[in-house]
Amino acid sequence: MSEGRILVVEDDFDISNMLLLYFKSLGYEVYHAPRGGDALEMTRQKLPNVIVLDIMLPDIDGYEVCRQLRTNLRTSHIPILFLTQKDERSDKIHGLELGADDYITKPFDVEELRLRVRNTIKRAEIESLTSPTTGLPSGRLIEQQLRQLLHCKDWGLLYMGIRGLDSFNDVYGFVAGEEVLRFTGMLMNEVIEELGTAEDFIGHIGGDDFIIITQRGLVELLKTELDKRFNENVGTHYDFMTRMQGYLITKDDAGNETQVPLMTLNIGVLTEDEGPFTDIREVTESAADARRRARKA
Repeated sequence: MSEGRILVVEDDFDISNMLLLYFKSLGYEVYHAPRGGDALEMTRQKLPNVIVLDIMLPDIDGYEVCRQLRTNLRTSHIPILFLTQKDERSDKIHGLELGADDYITKPFDVEELRLRVRNTIKRAEIESLTSPTTGLPSGRLIEQQLRQLLHCKDWGLLYMGIRGLDSFNDVYGFVAGEEVLRFTGMLMNEVIEELGTAEDFIGHIGGDDFIIITQRGLVELLKTELDKRFNENVGTHYDFMTRMQGYLITKDDAGNETQVPLMTLNIGVLTEDEGPFTDIREVTESAADARRRARKA
């Protein structure tokens, strides 16, 4: 199981290569972006658990990368650790003012960097800010967004689960199941990036429960596209024979076989029109009811 996903934003090949090899040897998934623009794109695609960000980059500097990540709702929660040769107090303060979580100067002790990365990821998980599986906002960040809905207009919400994930886990194991959850999170991010807005929010509530908060006029388009892309790509998580036959064979304790359809998304849709809502419990109950109705449809 991965220790977490790290995005290293560094234009020095020797440093970036060393960090990639080092953190991969410790069980992390590590990605590299040599430029600030690449970092912004890869953050949206890979949803890292932490970003190790050099300030001096060949296009836009690390401060601007940090600013753009913090002003985008889908990336604002991701911890950022600045890595730089600058050792001036004013530079550190500027980075922290922009929302950086930590700061380490070159030359650095790689063991110290490892501990800072590990502690940053763990802190976000303990504070219920991100899902350790998908890297998406969770817990308190989701509650915060739901509370804001009570004061907004023209909003729409998609509440999603994955039909068939339990049976999939029974056959392939929970590690494969977590890969499905990561795939689902990436898929949602991809669809929102293409069809949504910068203010749309994606959260991983826990288990196979996900939420998207968007504009009322986008919910049906997003629902249709999510269903389509999930169905087109989920087969890659099954073995060849299961993909070909179009169903999974499970066995109960007595050895009796059952044919289970391949996984699909179960999406409930809720909009402001179905209110008024006075607290987030009413919103979540209505969203759960919408998903139950979708399951029966």
